[in-house]
Amino acid sequence: MARSEVVVDLGALRHNVALLAGLAPGAETMAVVKADGYGHGAVEVARTALEAGATWLGSCSTQEALALRTAGIRAPILAWLDAPDEDLAAGLAADVDMSVASISDLRRVEAAAEEADARPRIHLKIDTGLSRNGCQPRDWPELVEAARRHQVVAVWSHLASADVIGDPSIDLQAKRFDDAYEVAKSFGLTPKRHIANSAALLTRPDLHFDIVRPGIAMYGLNPVPTEHDLRPVMSYRSHVALTKRIPAGESVSYGMTWTARTDTTLALVPAGYADGVPRALSGRMEVLLDGRRRPVVGRVCMDQIVVDCGDDEIAEGAEVVLFGDGSRGEPTATEWAELTGTIDYEIVCGMYRPRVRRIYT
Repeated sequence: MARSEVVVDLGALRHNVALLAGLAPGAETMAVVKADGYGHGAVEVARTALEAGATWLGSCSTQEALALRTAGIRAPILAWLDAPDEDLAAGLAADVDMSVASISDLRRVEAAAEEADARPRIHLKIDTGLSRNGCQPRDWPELVEAARRHQVVAVWSHLASADVIGDPSIDLQAKRFDDAYEVAKSFGLTPKRHIANSAALLTRPDLHFDIVRPGIAMYGLNPVPTEHDLRPVMSYRSHVALTKRIPAGESVSYGMTWTARTDTTLALVPAGYADGVPRALSGRMEVLLDGRRRPVVGRVCMDQIVVDCGDDEIAEGAEVVLFGDGSRGEPTATEWAELTGTIDYEIVCGMYRPRVRRIYT
């Protein structure tokens, strides 16, 4: 066994994609596989998502899209955020759709298209209130007019607070999106529309339009406070490298922040913050070991954690589940996120580590 392993359940992924696509029967499904598939492995995730009913793939950068093309994936791919010096010509030559949010974006795509001798496929992005990437409404008519000589595949945007059901910003953004689409139509364009992320896919069928873009929900992590049959795709496990018995009064790990009140058995697990275990979980986390949740004691170290096993006999080599889908009572990625004050997106994305082996089931 490796020091630690991320296990990606492709069956759970297939289930989630089919479920999400089924919730938007009138729309195509763009499986978002940016950031190496949210830490799950973009190529395997993309292939499985396409088998399960997705028809598009979403990547952040052109380089991410090209990695999918290199792996032989031919489905439509949208790349939506590149540095100004990115080689867009390679992407256009590989039939990657490009997002355009400004006149300068458009000029870069046009220059790259000329270099690649390719006809660009463009998704025009309108900023409806997130105030990140996207064209400001005041500049939108100019951008649409300049882009209309190209193949404008879609008009799109991104929601800021779709995970907060009933948040008034959702309707405001929807209105601005509709206004932008009407402008595009006034210039003779008939593009597709897409704005629904995972949260809007689950809660706002009126915003499904022509394409939906599931991201975190595809990986089985629920972005909204309502129940859905989503199955977490990633689990994280290691094993016991060493056990020892210590007497009452002995302390554990850096700073000696935990001291045994009675004689106890400790299990050493070779996974630490260099392997994706947040140091902020020190003194707060548990693992599943030998059929029971047990506390991790002392500080999380770079390479290891220590589990208090009381009077139980623990075998070296025994499996340790750090997080999973919760079906056996083990911690989940969402639990880690809540304990550390972050979101489960960050937990799973952070599990792509050089010495953590990724395997697929």
